[in-house]
Amino acid sequence: MSKGIRLTNEELEYIRLFESLTGATVRDCIIDQKFERVIFVIKEGEAGLAIGRGGKNIALLEKVTGKKYEVVEFSEDPIQLIKNALKPANVKEVRIIKKPDGNVIAVASVDGKDKGIAIGKNGRNAEKVRFLAKRYFNISNVIIV
Repeated sequence: MSKGIRLTNEELEYIRLFESLTGATVRDCIIDQKFERVIFVIKEGEAGLAIGRGGKNIALLEKVTGKKYEVVEFSEDPIQLIKNALKPANVKEVRIIKKPDGNVIAVASVDGKDKGIAIGKNGRNAEKVRFLAKRYFNISNVIIV
């Protein structure tokens, strides 16, 4: 778990269920009421284990609980975390920019054909990547171009 992040009992229950079903290690869990989903941030290198062959683990979780789930592989590197959060979009480059006012922003360049995937329906993927960048690296905004 990352320092300073407090989890609710509900989030801890989701983590226990997910870890027991998949064998993957969860670093963080976010219940996103706005988009009716649960986002798991998992240990680096465990995405395949977490998702399961053909997505079977996620499908089983969704069937059991009736909720939608998303998995993002953690990274200590903000650029890599942003790339991971934007998958399956093809991210060409991520630049981290410190503005004169002290705010830090990230600009993620994606293939033109993948821009819709990166942003997601109603901005759901863009919002996820912004939330994670702020939560872990205090990046105030992520711009997808």
